[in-house]
Amino acid sequence: MSDSLTKKIRIPSTVWMLGCVSLLMDISSEMVHALLPLFMVTVLAASATTVGLIEGVAEATALIVKIFSGVLSDYVGKRKPLAVCGYGMAALTKPLFALASGTGWIFTARFIDRIGKGIRGAPRDALIADVTPKHLQGAAFGLRQSLDSIGAFLGPLLAIALMLLWQNDFRAVFWVAVIPAFLALALLIVGVREPVRPASSVVRPFPISRAGLRALPAYYWWVVSVGAALTLARFSEAFLILRAHQSGLGLAWIPLVLVAMNVVYAACAYPLGILADRLSRPALLAAGIVPLIGADLLLAHSAALPWLAGGVILWGLHMAATQGLLAAMVAASAPEHLRGTAFGLYSLASGGAMLIASVLAGLLWDHYGAAMTFYSGALFAALSFLLLLMRRH
Repeated sequence: MSDSLTKKIRIPSTVWMLGCVSLLMDISSEMVHALLPLFMVTVLAASATTVGLIEGVAEATALIVKIFSGVLSDYVGKRKPLAVCGYGMAALTKPLFALASGTGWIFTARFIDRIGKGIRGAPRDALIADVTPKHLQGAAFGLRQSLDSIGAFLGPLLAIALMLLWQNDFRAVFWVAVIPAFLALALLIVGVREPVRPASSVVRPFPISRAGLRALPAYYWWVVSVGAALTLARFSEAFLILRAHQSGLGLAWIPLVLVAMNVVYAACAYPLGILADRLSRPALLAAGIVPLIGADLLLAHSAALPWLAGGVILWGLHMAATQGLLAAMVAASAPEHLRGTAFGLYSLASGGAMLIASVLAGLLWDHYGAAMTFYSGALFAALSFLLLLMRRH
């Protein structure tokens, strides 16, 4: 059993290395992001609408830029150089958060940082698909998501410790976040090797063309539409932090909401990814929407700690059940030579939805209260669930 089973479930080393790069960058990013909404509201006197606008533009930028990097990686046949460029931009923006004296600085830093994320995302995901056998792609994307999520809860934990040690000194914590960002960049440059592609005398057509778009099957476009609908339901996690602020937690302890969410995310993403290689992916995706509906309803009901904790845990379970799964569905439905483009187009749709969702969440928060923000999320999640039920694959 052992030798044959080991071969069947062996994840390529490139996937592990990319997962470790994600882990380090997420430690850095989440040290900043776990505190950034509070920094904007309490230090820079920003409104929830401003937070939603900055977060929405930033996250949408990351998703929209993926289309260009994905198309370019398909056209030139190279993934790693674009990934290095993206991670490098993210590392270089980290000092700007510590130096920020107004929301304009934050907007600029988040915008450039998310451009970097957008540049690296589609080529990295396409590289994972390139090196992973089809029967292991769910597990591979789940593993990367798990390692990414480990960084996403270690970052807030480190932020909590440093906030307690340095008496709520936001800027000092932001300076420390610079270190893991540059470690991630170094590991990517030294540790990740792109597979050698056979030389071809055939001139590559540009992927964004009528012929290229026709080569993407109807099932792929259905996955894109489901992913965009789900993004409308899942606005920026900055609003989880603002909800925690309403619970009465001290500033230093509020990042615990991201710790709890990402512990669940990290623990569940890989096993659910393995499950996705064995069961119906659309059915699992539908099941993964149910926790999001529950999370929104709990968070809408009250900011008290028991309701907050339940909502955050269910939010993490939803992320674990859907994010790696959607990536695996995109990879499986796209032709190999268009994988980068497929991830890019998927991200373009999700990026537009993220911008709408986060701005709408901020406006609802400011004008009708926090509960209405989460009730709207539950409504969009229910609509996504119905969209899945309308088509069985």
